[in-house]
Amino acid sequence: MAELEPLTITAIMFLSMLVLMAMGSPLALALMISGMGSAYLMFGPGGLDLLLASAYSAMDNFLLVSLPLFIFMGLVLERSGITDDLFEMIHKLMGSTPGGLGVGTVLICALIAAMAGVSGAATVSLGIIALPAMLKRGYHKRLATGTIMAGGALGFLIPPSVLMIVYAFLARESVGKLFAAGLVPGLMLAGIYIVYILIRCRLNPELGPAASQEKPFTTREKLQSLRYIVAPGLLVVTVLGCIIGGITSPSEASAVGAAGALLITAMRGKLRWGLLRYVMLNTTKITGMLIWIAIAAVFFSRIYMGLGAGMMISDMIDDFSLSPYTIIIFMLVSFFLLGMFLDDFAILFITVPLYIPIVRDLGFDTTWFAVLFILSMQSAYLTPPFGYNLFYMRSVAPKSITIVDIYRSALPFVGLQIFGLILVVIFPSIALWLPNLLF
Repeated sequence: MAELEPLTITAIMFLSMLVLMAMGSPLALALMISGMGSAYLMFGPGGLDLLLASAYSAMDNFLLVSLPLFIFMGLVLERSGITDDLFEMIHKLMGSTPGGLGVGTVLICALIAAMAGVSGAATVSLGIIALPAMLKRGYHKRLATGTIMAGGALGFLIPPSVLMIVYAFLARESVGKLFAAGLVPGLMLAGIYIVYILIRCRLNPELGPAASQEKPFTTREKLQSLRYIVAPGLLVVTVLGCIIGGITSPSEASAVGAAGALLITAMRGKLRWGLLRYVMLNTTKITGMLIWIAIAAVFFSRIYMGLGAGMMISDMIDDFSLSPYTIIIFMLVSFFLLGMFLDDFAILFITVPLYIPIVRDLGFDTTWFAVLFILSMQSAYLTPPFGYNLFYMRSVAPKSITIVDIYRSALPFVGLQIFGLILVVIFPSIALWLPNLLF
C-alpha cells in the first residue's frame, strides 16, 4: 500500500471510513479502524505508535476542560423550564403583532444558543413549547417549524458554541477570538430571519396572524414579564464578558457558567436529584463521544497527512491555477455536500486538519474561515435528507406535520443562511470587526 499513489490511498482511506459508517459503525470507530489499517499497511507495526502520540496530542490541551462544563451548563438550563417563561414573555410582548410569535421564537432561540451552545437544545425545547402555541394561534405549520429549526441552528454560531470550542482545539485558535467573531454574524443571521418573517406575515397575514385576545395584556403585565429574561441574560453576559473581555480563560468562564446555571435552577425551585442525574449522565455521554472522536480523528489526519496529502493538494491547486477564492468556494461546497450525510462534528474532525493549512497558505484569516465553516454547518443541519434539526423537529412535531412539511419548511431558511454566508464571504469585516477591535 505504501507504493500506491497518494490519491489512490486517499480514496481507500475515505471510502473505507464511509463504508464502515454506512454499516452503522460509530464515527470514532470508523476513523480508528480506517486509520489503524492504513497505518499498518503503509508503515508496518511501527505505524501504530502514531495512535499513542495522537491520543496524547489530542488530550494535551487545557481548553478541553471547558467542553464538559459548557455542555453541563446547557443541559441544566434546558431542564430548568426557563424556556417556558421566556416564551410566555414573548407572547405578552409581541403576540399582538402579525408574525410576532415567530420573531419572538427567533429571539428566544438566540438566547438559548447563548446559554446552551448546541443546536438541539433550542430546537427540541421550542418544538415542545412554541410549536403547539403557534399552531393554536393560526400560524402556518411550515412557517412555524421552519422558524424553530432555523432559530435552533443559531446555537452553532452564537457563543458559547460547543462546535466553536472543538474547532478552536483542532485549529489551535483562540476561543475568545472565535466567540467574538461569531457574535455579529449570529445576530445578523437572526436579524435576517426576523425581517423575512415580518415581510412574509405582512404580505400574507394568514401565515402568522396576530393573537386575538378578549382582554389585551396591560403595560404593567408586559413589563412584569421582562423579569424572566434577567437571570439568563446576566448569565450570558457574565460568561461571554469573562471570555471576550479577557477576564478569565474559557475554562474558568465555563465553570462560572455551570455554577450560574445551577444557581438559576435552584432559585426556580427545580434543582432536584433527578435533574442532576440526567444532566451528569448526558454530559458524560456527550463528552466521552467527542473525546473518542477527537482521538480517532487526530490519528486519522496524521496518517493521511503523512502520505503527503498536503503537498498533493497544493500541487493540484498549482496545476489547475485556481484562484484563492475559488478554493474557498470548493471547500464551502464540500461542507454543504458532506452536511447532507454526516453530522457537524464528523465534518469538523475530517476536514479542518486538512483545510486549515491550505487556508493559511492562501493568506486568508483562519478566524474568518472558522465563521464560514460554522455558517455552513448551520445549513447542513437544515439540509435534507439527513439534517439533524429536521429529525429533532420530527421527534416533537404533531402527526399532522409530515416529514415532507418539515423538509419544505426548511428550504427558505437554508436560502437565508446561504445569503448570510455569501455576505460574510464578500464582507469579511462582518466576522472580523469585533475580534480585531477586542484582540
